[in-house]
Amino acid sequence: MKPALKTKSKIVLTLLVILLLVSLLTVFGAPAYYLWLLAVLVTGFPLLFIGVTCILLVSLFWIKKYRVISAIIGVLALIFFCSPVMRAYLVSKVIKTEFNAAFGLGSTHLTGDKSQPAFSFSGLFTTYGIKPGDYKTFAYGGGSTQTLDFYPSRVAGKRPCIIIVHGGSWSSGDSKQLPELNSLLAHAGYNVASINYRLAPKFQAPLAITDVEQAFIYLRKNAGTLSIDTNNFVLLGRSAGAQIALLSAYKYPQNGLKGVIDFYGPADMVWGYSAPASKLIMDSRAVMERYLGGTYKTVPDKYFANSPIEFVNRQSVPTLIIHGDNDVLVSPVHSQKLNKKLRDNGIKHYYLNLPWATHGFDYNINGPGGQLSTYLVERFISTVCK
Repeated sequence: MKPALKTKSKIVLTLLVILLLVSLLTVFGAPAYYLWLLAVLVTGFPLLFIGVTCILLVSLFWIKKYRVISAIIGVLALIFFCSPVMRAYLVSKVIKTEFNAAFGLGSTHLTGDKSQPAFSFSGLFTTYGIKPGDYKTFAYGGGSTQTLDFYPSRVAGKRPCIIIVHGGSWSSGDSKQLPELNSLLAHAGYNVASINYRLAPKFQAPLAITDVEQAFIYLRKNAGTLSIDTNNFVLLGRSAGAQIALLSAYKYPQNGLKGVIDFYGPADMVWGYSAPASKLIMDSRAVMERYLGGTYKTVPDKYFANSPIEFVNRQSVPTLIIHGDNDVLVSPVHSQKLNKKLRDNGIKHYYLNLPWATHGFDYNINGPGGQLSTYLVERFISTVCK
């Protein structure tokens, strides 16, 4: 064999080995922070990795050395990369029935087409972005950071309002996070208010909860101008924002609040402190200490007072929980515990568990997890806002 061909064989084999190792992130939790970021891409944009693997497999037709072992490794990587797509398809086959059992019949999709599936292979090729002018920014409080991005409903008349609370470990992030869902919901006929709130460590709990309350006051006060139906609010939060949204909904329920949506949020701050994430991923105890003002030993009451799960009761609002089993930042045990507490109290709720998904799986709204979660978010909203 010519030296050039031998070198190419080694390069292809090396690349396929790397892809196989990367593909394992669809099955196993990431062991380090940057591998978690890679896991978000692998599970959110599987077609990219499937395409690269296929190209390398096709190249084996022109390579003899290491062909068999390269083919085996490549096929294994391809199977793993395809697994989020296939598992999303399987989940989509039961999601409608399970949601109907929990909430009854409701609108099925943003398009209003009742035949539209919860997941489609063609949807993986779709791109969606926001356009300039999709939203306007308003100040809802006295502080410079107390602003919200308002996406007006594209349907005329008084419409429900979805309040979005961003993630970022209570100390970072802003209202511009993952805006595609905001715009998509606005086109579906909902007003969306994506809020900024005061961040730790300068501002600690419960000031973020106060900001949510102030946002409600602002939206009610300006309901006429903004065409908001004040009898139909829904809170939606991601990660740390989900903790804020859940606590606001359960501990300080607002008039007109019809439901809360929890994307991979820490629902039990007491348990979460006792079972921290790996420090190679995130120092979750330090994150909680900055937000709550101390360790569990020094301020145990604050951990209890900021645990949404402690305030679930028989009058709590309907809840949608969405979490991935491969989440290495916020353990899915939070959602499992919340699911049980809601069930024990007879609260209408649905828990979507995504076996392949990691924290932030909805970064790509058209990915396997993004499609399923978007479908459920809209269906939940249309069901509770009647």
